[in-house]
Formats: sequence, C-alpha cells, structure tokens
Amino acid sequence: MTSKSKTVNERRKRQRFGINAPLTVMIGQREIPGFTRDLSNRGVYFYLDMAENAPIGGDFEFMVELPPEITLSTCCTIHCLGHVVRTDETSRQLTGIAAEILHYSIQREAAA
Repeated sequence: MTSKSKTVNERRKRQRFGINAPLTVMIGQREIPGFTRDLSNRGVYFYLDMAENAPIGGDFEFMVELPPEITLSTCCTIHCLGHVVRTDETSRQLTGIAAEILHYSIQREAAA
C-alpha cells in the first residue's frame, strides 16, 4: 500500500492508538464491561459481549482504565460521554462499537 492510498482511505482527523484497555459502559444503574481496540482524544472503538444485549444508541457514558505503560506515570481512569457512530457484529460473539468522544475528564489514581 502506498503512502498516497493510506491518505485517501484514512478519514479520521485524529490519530488513534491501538490500546487494549478495560472499559465500562454505564446505562442507568447497569455497568457493562468491555475492552478497547483503539482510542484517541476524540473517538474510541471498543467491544462488548453480544450476550450483554446492551441497548447502546445515541449518547452514553463510559470509563476507560489506562495502565502506567500508556500514561507513562500512574494508572488513571478516564470518564467519558460518547455518541455511537456505528456498531458491528464480529465473528467472535462480540459487538464492536465506534463512538465519538464528546467530553472526557481524567481522574488519576494513587500509585501502587
């Protein structure tokens, strides 16, 4: 693949980083665990187990836990408000969800 074709096919405005980090979606009082595939400051793609039957549509809240290897300091949790852009059913009994991050706040945790 040439550099030119990468540019033509890439529609993202921000670079995403391949990060497999724990993620929790909050719907009402329900917390649904998942994990990220990639993440930027404006968007995320993550997976949830299809068995969860999560009614995610429109705006939703979620939290991502980033390890020290990613933050280059201590573990931290990012609390986000997102908006679903697309959902995909994968062959691994997972639902893939692409979401725009509308707002986020970083909550640092104490060093272990």
